[in-house]
Formats: sequence, C-alpha cells, structure tokens
Amino acid sequence: MESGKQLTTRQLWANRLAPAALWCLPALTLTLPKGLLPFGLLFLASSLMVPGTILAAARQFPRQVGVLAAVAVFALGVAVVSGLMLGLEPGELDSRDRLLFLPWAAAWTVALAPPRRMLWWGAVWGVSLAALLAVVQVLGGAARASGWGNAIVFADVVVVLMVLVALCRPPGHGRLMMLVLGLGLLTLLLSGTRGTWPGAVLVVALATLGCGWRSRRRRVGLLAALLVGACALVAAVPGLTERMRLSELQNDIARIESGDHDSSAGARWERLHVAARAFADKPWTGVGFGHFDLAMRQQLPACRQHEPPLRCHLGHAHNDLAEWAATMGLPGALALLALYGAPLLLFWRLRRRLPRPGLHDSATVGMVMVVVFAMCGLTQSMFAHQTTTAIYAALTGILMGLALRESRASGLRPSGAPQAR
Repeated sequence: MESGKQLTTRQLWANRLAPAALWCLPALTLTLPKGLLPFGLLFLASSLMVPGTILAAARQFPRQVGVLAAVAVFALGVAVVSGLMLGLEPGELDSRDRLLFLPWAAAWTVALAPPRRMLWWGAVWGVSLAALLAVVQVLGGAARASGWGNAIVFADVVVVLMVLVALCRPPGHGRLMMLVLGLGLLTLLLSGTRGTWPGAVLVVALATLGCGWRSRRRRVGLLAALLVGACALVAAVPGLTERMRLSELQNDIARIESGDHDSSAGARWERLHVAARAFADKPWTGVGFGHFDLAMRQQLPACRQHEPPLRCHLGHAHNDLAEWAATMGLPGALALLALYGAPLLLFWRLRRRLPRPGLHDSATVGMVMVVVFAMCGLTQSMFAHQTTTAIYAALTGILMGLALRESRASGLRPSGAPQAR
C-alpha cells in the first residue's frame, strides 16, 4: 500500500514538473548563460520519477518512437565510426549525443501530457527577453547582438522560437503574437545574421495566413502589403541596409568575382567548393567527423601556410549538408537527410490522419519547425553547436509527443500503435 502511495506521489510531482520544463525550454535557452540547464534538470527529474510510465508511453507508439531512436542512433553512430575508421581523434561528440533526446522527449511528452500552452508562453518570454538582451548589447556598443555566445546561433534559435510563437498560440492572444513576432524580427535585425531571414519570412507568412482575421483573401492581401512595405523600408533607410549587412553582401560578391574569398560570403562560397571536392575524393568516409579544417588544408594551398588566414580554421562548413558529406561521406549525408526527413514524414502522416488539419496542429508546427531549422542549416552548421542540436532534438521530440496525443484524442490510431482492447 505504501509503495502505491509513493508511486502516486511521484506521478503527481512529475506532472507538476513537466509543465515547468516545457516553459523553461524556450523561455530560458537564450535568456541565461546556460539556459538549457533548467529544462534539462526538470526533464531529468520528472523522467526519473516515473520511468515505467515513460516506457509504457513509448510502447503505445512503437513505430514513431522507434524511428526517432533509430535516426538518433544512426546519426551518432556515423559520427563515431567516421573518426575510428580514419584513426583520427573523435570530434565534438557532445554536440551530437543530444540527439538521443529525440525519442526520450517524445515518450516523456506522451506520458506526462504537459499543456502545449506552456510551450507557447515560454516562447513568448524567450523571444521577448532575447530582444531585450539584443537591444542592451547593441546600445552598449556591440556591432552585433549575440546573446551569451555566437551571433548566428543566437539568431537561429530566435527564429525557431518564432515558429512556436506563430503556430502554438492558444485561442486569442493574436495581438500579443504579432507584437512578439515583431520583437523577434528586431532581434534578427540587431544580430546581423542574414541566413535566418528566409525562415523568418516563412514564419511571418504562416502567422498572417493563420491569424483568423477576416477572409483568406484579405489575409493574403495583408501579407503582400507587409512584404512590400518591409522591402520598401529596407531600401529607404540606409541604417537598416547596413544593420542587415546587405551592403556588405554586395561588397562580398564583388570581391568573390575578383577572386578574393577573404570575406563572410566569400569564405562560405569557398567552403562549399572545398566540401564538394573533399566529398568527391572520399565519398564513403569523408575526411573525418569534426575535422573539416583538415579538408581546408588538403584542398587550399593558402591553408597550408605557416600562418594561414582566419577562414582556414573556422571549424566547420557553415552548411549542414556540406559539413556532413565532407566529413563523413555518403553515410553522413544520409544521416542528415534522415535526421530531417524522418521526423518530417512522421509529422506529415500524423497531420494527414487528423479530421480537420490546420496550421496550429502540433504535427503542422513540427513540420514547420523542421523546415525552418533546415533552412537555417543552409548557412550554418546547426549540429556543430550544442545549443542548436539540443533545441532541435528536444523540440522535435516534444512536438512529436504532442502530435501523437492529439491524434489519439481525435479517435484515430496512428500507424504503429497497438489496437485498443
């Protein structure tokens, strides 16, 4: 009898900690120097309180949780084997082991059922506090707002949180959503990160189309007016052009055409060429996980000098596909495609099974989050950083768990779930 009471108490506490963990993930990641730690501690504590319940939740949806586990293990395994085969020191595996959160977070969400509104409120606070931090840093003399670390990572996480703000909104709060999205755009502007703008435009477009304001035709008109107005504003205000680094991009393109790659855009273009040649030379193994600088030295004479330029030792390719293909060969490229493609397919299948799918279903939110993350990966090696890797694994798993619960609540049995008896 005592053990039964103890189990009930553990379940009660786990159910109390789960909503707090869900809020902390988006709210504190950029706000604190080690912002993922509060979420991690709450997530671990609630998991250890009811491990049997979480395991039972995984068994309810074996196919979805199993696919996420297989993808995470495959991506981690390819990284480990890559270094071992070539006799190189292992790269930064601590940025890849976060992928193991994928199946765990999905089962945790199914088991403890934290309310999705906590994820939205956490994202509202997270984007708002990130904007405040960015303004303080720029007013303090910083050239680019970078939070507590890298300016690009800072902006990438902001645009991912904007997905939650735009699509996880509970009924009402439309004006607050638009205000926070505006703060998110301000933060991206102050960060000077150009690669996040395609994802941000997609998020704003979906938020406008899904805001529920009057007719669909008027929403499309509003979206067109916003885009035209934004372009006109950027063109008319020189300070915005400089802050978005568009004039710098024009200058970089001119330098590339003259053969000078010692610039931001030039270095990226050069690294794409290096990655392509490295993959062509070693299509099955690459140069080794975490050793993209080795490819730079092998392919570029300038990087073999006694004092090579800074762009020779940036650590990665600033493009996910180029990075994984050059360092881990074809298995690495396939692992990356699986890491994006498998969750995207699972979300799509769950969305298709809903009676009335819409923009605000968790399956749709998950699809958009994966797409935006992949778009950011065109100009940054997203999985080379612990923060972005952990954010992707945790949010993908949580949204998968929420989508599974929604599909079950709708009376439909997701593929792979056992028949009810």
